[in-house]
Amino acid sequence: MRCELSVNVDHVATLRQARGGVEPVPAEAARLSLGAGAAGITVHLREDRRHIQDHDVREIRVLCTEARAELNLEMALTEEMLGIACDLKPERVTLVPERRAELTTEGGLDLARYGDSVARAAARLSNAGITLSLFLDPEPTLAPMARAAGAAMVEIHTGAYSNGRDSAAAERELGRIELAAHAFESAGMTVHAGHGLTVRNVGALLKRYPFTELSIGHTIVSRSVEVGMAQAVREMLEAMRRL
Repeated sequence: MRCELSVNVDHVATLRQARGGVEPVPAEAARLSLGAGAAGITVHLREDRRHIQDHDVREIRVLCTEARAELNLEMALTEEMLGIACDLKPERVTLVPERRAELTTEGGLDLARYGDSVARAAARLSNAGITLSLFLDPEPTLAPMARAAGAAMVEIHTGAYSNGRDSAAAERELGRIELAAHAFESAGMTVHAGHGLTVRNVGALLKRYPFTELSIGHTIVSRSVEVGMAQAVREMLEAMRRL
């Protein structure tokens, strides 16, 4: 079974918001990504609306429905976001932590602190026909907690691996990720991964564990400035399948 790619188009919106205009259009980047072979689209609708806006999510929801692709809505565990998700009905919601001061999501969700709240959200999302995923650090001890909270999927945070200072640090993080992935799988959950992945480091990750899907955004959007969105997606898919 091959690993699928969900393209995160948040930073297409970041570029647009820098001038407060109307371009580039995240939905168009999503359309090009799907046409180039991506299986789905990921967007993070943040509470502060720093990049993706509500209308972007609605437009991409329509696009994914027409393309029979999966929309993964990343969001904080808040009443506002749960209401938006239940109205929008993406195929998947991924709960992530948010801090206003952070440049990007810096770590996984704190299940020890928010497990009960996650369980209540899981029931509400399930009633709306939405699959729940949790963005978690590569810690095997989180597996039973995630399952008890109602998660059907987890996305392992690969930031420490992607940002490793040298090959030894990267290798240590790959070991952590591999152990955690097997623990989540054994607990009955589908295992995805993402954060900071590039064409240079994605191959080593997939050699350690056959992830069902990777969520990748910043490096694809960055590369698209040089070669276009479709080609950037094709290059990432080629790197993912060069095993």
